[in-house]
Amino acid sequence: MTTIIRAGAAHDFLALVPVLAGYRPARSLVCVAFDGNRTSAVLRYDLPDPARADDVVASLLGTLCRIPSIDGIVPIAYGERPFDGAGLPQRDILERVVERAERAGFDVRDALTVAPNGWGSLFDAHLPATGRALRLIEESGAVSAASREVTELAAGIVDSAVDLVRIPEPTPALAGRIRELLDGMDGLVGAAREATLRGVEDALGDAVDPIVLVERIVAAPGRGTAEELAWLLELAAQPAIRDAIMLQAAFGPVVGELALDSADEACRHPRVAPVHESVGGAAPDAPGADGKECGDGVLSRLMLGRSTIRPDADRVHAVLDVLATAIANAPTGRRTGALCIAAWLSWALGRGSAAGAFIDIALAETPDHTMAGLLHRFLALGELPEWAFSAPVPGPGPTSVDAVQRGNAGARPTGR
Repeated sequence: MTTIIRAGAAHDFLALVPVLAGYRPARSLVCVAFDGNRTSAVLRYDLPDPARADDVVASLLGTLCRIPSIDGIVPIAYGERPFDGAGLPQRDILERVVERAERAGFDVRDALTVAPNGWGSLFDAHLPATGRALRLIEESGAVSAASREVTELAAGIVDSAVDLVRIPEPTPALAGRIRELLDGMDGLVGAAREATLRGVEDALGDAVDPIVLVERIVAAPGRGTAEELAWLLELAAQPAIRDAIMLQAAFGPVVGELALDSADEACRHPRVAPVHESVGGAAPDAPGADGKECGDGVLSRLMLGRSTIRPDADRVHAVLDVLATAIANAPTGRRTGALCIAAWLSWALGRGSAAGAFIDIALAETPDHTMAGLLHRFLALGELPEWAFSAPVPGPGPTSVDAVQRGNAGARPTGR
């Protein structure tokens, strides 16, 4: 759902930006896009150094041009350089955005900087050399005067985009039981392994089937039992099942079944590439004998975000919540697959910084993990899913797109 902005002044608008984004931006180039008087999207990129400014501005404008019905924007630079009498901090990047945006036909309604000691507008001819006081933003009544929906969103604001990754504190008893179950599944002695697996099967019943397990999580979101969490971690460590889980979580059980069938086909015919390899850059087009796109092509397009079919956000959030508990209580080195699922699902929701944070944890624990490496390189491209540009569906707020475009595939996210 779009949100009407009723900000009477620039500082009121700046007070509302964290509500729109869901976090307090820092070291970021944020662009709020409008459809008339309504916010339609919030995009965020890491604030670039001068050498990369043109690339980031080009990416930003390219993204804006793909969002339906956008007619106005407000770019905001959040940086660490203070007002020091030498002019507006981040003036250069703002001027580049304004110039490119106006050339593309957008109405640039303002262009703002928020620095550690003040804020200001590129269009303010009377801006003091020390900037305008931050207390104007801090004391703004724009949020409290907004609708109940906006004030409820304000209650959920976190300190940074990466803080959208909410991994809870581990529970000692739960963590110990999960470790015991995973160790049993890995047991070198066949009888011990079989006993552990039989115990898990007895506890889970039909949910030993990954399709059933994911649907159980979606239908009754919560923390999950030790057996469910351990089995989810075990399944996530198997590439074919991991890919099916992430696609099923986003698009439903039919897609999950299709992904598992595709994995079986890849095993029988090694020349058929697994779905996850599409993330590494393989072409997603896979026509069948009748000239129509086959199932593998559909799955690859979904994995790459080259589809206007939007993921079911409620399903994704339910699975992410359980994954977070599993990740929090898993032994180090046993959660890499689950971290990859969480990263892709976060990216599917438009949370690039959160996705990058999950992948950084995964690579820190398992540096040579294939899928984590592929996702790391993919996120470094600043790719956004096609569904981010399709007509919005009803939801709690505007589309927030956190591009996290980095300078190169080896760079780390800024963290805020």
